[in-house]
Amino acid sequence: MTSGKKTPVSVGMISLGCAKNLVDAEIMLGSLIQSGFRITNEAASADVLIVNTCSFIDAAQEESIDAILESAQARQRDHPGQALIVSGCLPQRFRDDLPKLLPEVDAFMGIDQVAQVSDIVAQALARRREKLGGGAAEAPARTEVARRLAQLEKEPPPVHVHLRPSYIPDFATPRFRLTPRHFAYVKIAEGCNHPCSFCIIPRMRGSHRSRPQGDIVREARRLIAEGVKELNLISQDSTYYGLDLRAGQSRAISSPEKFTAAAHALPADAATLGTLLRELNDLRGNFWIRLLYTHPAHWTDELIGAIAQCPKVARYVDMPLQHIHPNMLERMRRETSRQYIVDLIARMRAGIPGLALRTTFIVGFPGETEEYFQALLEFIRATRFERLGVFTYSQQAGTRAAKMEGHIAGAVKKRRQQRAMAEQLRIARQISAAHVGSEAMVLVEREAGARDLETAQVRSWEHGLIRSASPSPSIPADGRYWVARSEADAPDIDGRVYLRGEAVAGEFVRVRIIGHTDYDLIAGPL
Repeated sequence: MTSGKKTPVSVGMISLGCAKNLVDAEIMLGSLIQSGFRITNEAASADVLIVNTCSFIDAAQEESIDAILESAQARQRDHPGQALIVSGCLPQRFRDDLPKLLPEVDAFMGIDQVAQVSDIVAQALARRREKLGGGAAEAPARTEVARRLAQLEKEPPPVHVHLRPSYIPDFATPRFRLTPRHFAYVKIAEGCNHPCSFCIIPRMRGSHRSRPQGDIVREARRLIAEGVKELNLISQDSTYYGLDLRAGQSRAISSPEKFTAAAHALPADAATLGTLLRELNDLRGNFWIRLLYTHPAHWTDELIGAIAQCPKVARYVDMPLQHIHPNMLERMRRETSRQYIVDLIARMRAGIPGLALRTTFIVGFPGETEEYFQALLEFIRATRFERLGVFTYSQQAGTRAAKMEGHIAGAVKKRRQQRAMAEQLRIARQISAAHVGSEAMVLVEREAGARDLETAQVRSWEHGLIRSASPSPSIPADGRYWVARSEADAPDIDGRVYLRGEAVAGEFVRVRIIGHTDYDLIAGPL
C-alpha cells in the first residue's frame, strides 16, 4: 500500500566556468528548491540534468561541449527518460546554432532565464516524456525507445534566450550556495561596457548593470549571519560599479579620463565601489572582503583610499592588464597606455601597504612581434607581480580581433606562454621565500589530504596558471596539515598556505611562515 505522496522531480547540475557562472548556478538551484524540486549530486540518476556552460575561450567551449555530449551519451545508455538542459554562456552566444548542432538537448536557456529555471525544467521534462511515450522510459521496448528518440532529435528543442540580457539578481532571489560555508561570491553587477577587441562578453552578458548598494549590503549581512568569513565581490568589471546608476548615464565613459570625470561629477550620496566597500566594512563581524575582476581604466584615488582605510578589505586586487606594449594595448582596445598602467601600479602600491596584485596577460595576440613580447617580459620582471597568469590568445568569432591580420601560430603562442610563466615562477619563488619568518592571518579551508601534500599546487585554465615540473622545496611529510589561504590568495585561483598542527575549518588563525614551495607557503600556528 502506498501513501500517495508524490516523489519530487530530481534535478542534477554540472556547472562550468568562472565564479560569475557559479552564482548563476546557485540561483538556478535556489529557484528549483523553492519550487519543490529535489537537488541531487547523482547526475546519472537525476530526472533532469542541467549543464551550465562557459564560452569565454576555446578551452572553455570545448569543455562545455564535451560535458554536454558525455551527459547525452550517459543518458542514452543508463537513463533515456532524463531531460537534458543546457544553460549559460554557450546558448547565450550561439542561440541560433546550438539547437541544430546539439539535437540531443531538450531545452536551451540563457542568462536572463536563471530565475525561470523551474518552468523550463518542467517543459523540458514534459517534452522528453511525451516523446518517450508518456513518461516511462522502461515501458516501451528498447527499439521503440530508440525510434522515439530519433524522432525527438529531428524536432528543434525550445530555446529560452534573450538576444540582449538585462537580468540582475537581487536580495530576494533564491540561492543555494555551492561554495564552502566560510566563503561566498557576491555578484555586485552584471554585463560589461568595454570595447576590448578580443572579448565576446559584452555580447553574451549585455551592458553593465549594477545592483543597488543597499541590496548588496543586505545580502552581505545575511551571508555573514550564516557564518561566511569571506565576501568575494564579483562582476565583469567591478570598478565600474555604480556609474551606470547616475542620472543621464552614458556607456561612453570607458577611458580613464572620461571615467574619472564622470566619477568626480557624481553627487555626494552616489554609489561607487568605494562607498560599497566602506559600508560593507562597517558591518559587524570578523570577515574579509575580497575585490575581484577590476579594470585598470576605472581605478580612482578614492577607491585606493577606501581599500587602505577599510581593515576588512583584503590587501589584494585582481586587475587583468592583458599586455603592456603600446601597440598591443591599442590593438586590444584596452583604453590604457603603458605609462598610465605603470603610474597606476605605483599609486596602488604606495597607497595600499602590503598589497598583493594579481594580473593576467594575453600572449600571441594578432600582430604581437617578438619585440612586443620582450617588452612584456621586461615589464613582468620589473613589476614583480605577486600573482600572475598568462593566456594564449583565443580567436573568438564575432570580435574585432578575429578579423585582424597577423594571427600567430599556436606553437609560438604556447612557447611565449611558457616563457612568460617561467619568468613569473622565478619571481614567485623569491616572493614566497621573502615571507618565511613573517606572520600572517589565514582562513582555514579544510584538512589536507595525501594528494594535497603530494602536489602542493593549483591549476586553473581560467587564469592560465602553471607550476614547474622541476623539483622545488617540498612540504615535510610528517604531522597533520590543513589547507588555508592568506589575504593574498583568492579561492581556487591562487596559492595556498599549508598549515601544520591543529586548526578548525572555516576559521581564521594567525600563523608563522616556516617554508615555501613554488607558489605556496608552509606555516605553523603561533
